Amino acid sequence: MNRKEQPLLNVSDHFYPVADVNDGKKRDQWWWLLLGVVALIAFLSITQPDPYWRIILFIKDGIGVTIISTVTSFVLMLMIGLLVALSRLSKFRLIRFPATLFVEIVRGIPLLVQLIFWYFAFPSVLQNAGKALNIDALANYHAQPLMMAIIGLTFCYAAYMSEIYRAGIQSISIGQMEAANSLGMNRSQAMRHIILPQAIRVILPPIGNEFISLLKDSSLISVVAVADMTRRGREFMSANFIPVQTWSLIALIYLVMTLFSARVVAAIEAKSRSGR
Repeated sequence: MNRKEQPLLNVSDHFYPVADVNDGKKRDQWWWLLLGVVALIAFLSITQPDPYWRIILFIKDGIGVTIISTVTSFVLMLMIGLLVALSRLSKFRLIRFPATLFVEIVRGIPLLVQLIFWYFAFPSVLQNAGKALNIDALANYHAQPLMMAIIGLTFCYAAYMSEIYRAGIQSISIGQMEAANSLGMNRSQAMRHIILPQAIRVILPPIGNEFISLLKDSSLISVVAVADMTRRGREFMSANFIPVQTWSLIALIYLVMTLFSARVVAAIEAKSRSGR
């Protein structure tokens, strides 16, 4: 099967190519691109320390905030996404309907709007509720920018992640569940020991894509007072009026992080295939 005929895993609004066992060697070659980008950043920083090294020193704390917000949101979205996916597959309507409603609503609202809601509107809702219920802790609540940003990213991406989980689970033959039941396992045990381990292997590529998308979309948290790499870059540009150098370097740093993430995901996929 050539690459043009490569099967696709359809998950909500996204199409993800199913991993091909022959892609491993080709993917390893992309480490050279990562090394090339790192070498370019190092070259610019050494040959032109002003402004490139000065930019790096200025935004280094923002790089840490970007990594923390991305990794934290990713871990939380994996857990919430799995919970929502299992709820959507439940036989009970009272469990299935709220999960489906959550997915449909969250997927229909842009991420930027959700981030603004969590930072500006949600605290106001809590404060009004606190005043109405005479609860001082809620009435005097003030939003913590990074926490609100992580919540916004988590809930948005958990909706998409739940669809990836659901597609992966449903791709496993029904005979697997029947075989597990014949061995005396209940539905929960079969899902934990038989279905989910196989589904995870299927959905590794889209999970990796979601992490990369989350990393890039984390730049949106700069609009809600989070001092991430993008916001720090904007501050540096405003103070020094050198937009080309500033945003070129920030783009290269984002590229390093996304390329490294993609290589890690590819390595995990290869290890997963070899362990089958």
